[in-house]
Formats: sequence, C-alpha cells, structure tokens
Amino acid sequence: MDTFLTIKSPSEGYYTEKRSKFLAFAFPVSTIEEIKNKVAEFQKKYYDARHVCYAYMISPDRTVFRANDNGEPSGTAGKPILGQINSNNLTDVLIIVVRYFGGVKLGTGGLIVAYRLAAAEAIANAEIIEKKVELSVSFNFEYPYMNDVMRIVKEEGPAVVAQQFDNDCEMTLRIRKDNMPKLIARLEKVESLRLKQEE
Repeated sequence: MDTFLTIKSPSEGYYTEKRSKFLAFAFPVSTIEEIKNKVAEFQKKYYDARHVCYAYMISPDRTVFRANDNGEPSGTAGKPILGQINSNNLTDVLIIVVRYFGGVKLGTGGLIVAYRLAAAEAIANAEIIEKKVELSVSFNFEYPYMNDVMRIVKEEGPAVVAQQFDNDCEMTLRIRKDNMPKLIARLEKVESLRLKQEE
C-alpha cells in the first residue's frame, strides 16, 4: 500500500456516563517524540482529572502502536481507544481521553464502552484524509551533470526537499513509495552521481 488514512487536524469528542465525564482529543502525529510531548502536556493541563488515558498508532504500515490505561483497570481504557483507531483504519494519530470521575463506579464493561464512545466521537468529528507514503533519497553529483539530474526531476516529478549547488552538488528528493525504484534506476545512470542513504 502506498497510501494511508489519518486525520487532517486535531478534533474533540465528549461522553458522559453516571456523572463521569470523558473528554477525548485526537491529534495527527508522526513521531514518538511528538506523542510524548502531547501526553505530558495533557497530564499537566488536566492534573485534576482522575485518569489521562491514551492510544496511538504511527507509521504507514500501522506497526507502531501503544495503549495506556493510566491507572484504569487493565484493558478498559487504552485498548478501546486503540480499537477505534483500528476500526477506522487510521494511523499517525494519537487519541487522549481525560476522565473526570463522577462518584459512581462504572465497572469494567461501563469503562470500556465509555472510552470507546469518547474516542469514536473524537474521530467522528475529525476530517479523515488519505496521504501518500513517500520516501526520500539523497545524492551528490558534479556540477556539469546538473542538466541530466534536472531532466529526471522534471520528468519523474519528485518533491525537492533540499538542494545545494556548488562544484559538488547535493540534492534530496521525496517521491511516492511506488515511484521510488524508477527514480533511483534513472539517477544511477547519471555519471558522477553517488546515492546517499534512503529513508
């Protein structure tokens, strides 16, 4: 697959059950660092809440994920939140659900339903978009071969992420995953061109 679904911008959801309030917040994210910062920010902001639970999934192949119950009974908060991310086929998304306890215990079944519905509401209020999986390639080449490189860039249509022109030129290109093999095959034919790392 060279496309994936995510949300365009942050969104919110709200659910209440037996006076317990569940505030849900969904964010587009792409790194663990971003997620850690966002979770820390919410734990600080909602320090007076009983629980700040969350789940996330990142990477186009949907292999990096985590669910956190933050003190709720095991599997009653993070898992149902992650379940909503999964059932909507989303990735690069973090959902945080803040719970204010209303004085009445909900039981494990009630908690699972509440966290699931709060997360579902945040997703329902988000704009879901399809994104292309892209890869980057960086390379060096000598200045006299600039025209050869620029012809390939023009014909294959990658995004130019960075470029530096000198006697020895450097360039970084981004292109859809599906189109990368063809781009590399063409670049490798340019005299003096040396590929650096691919991401």
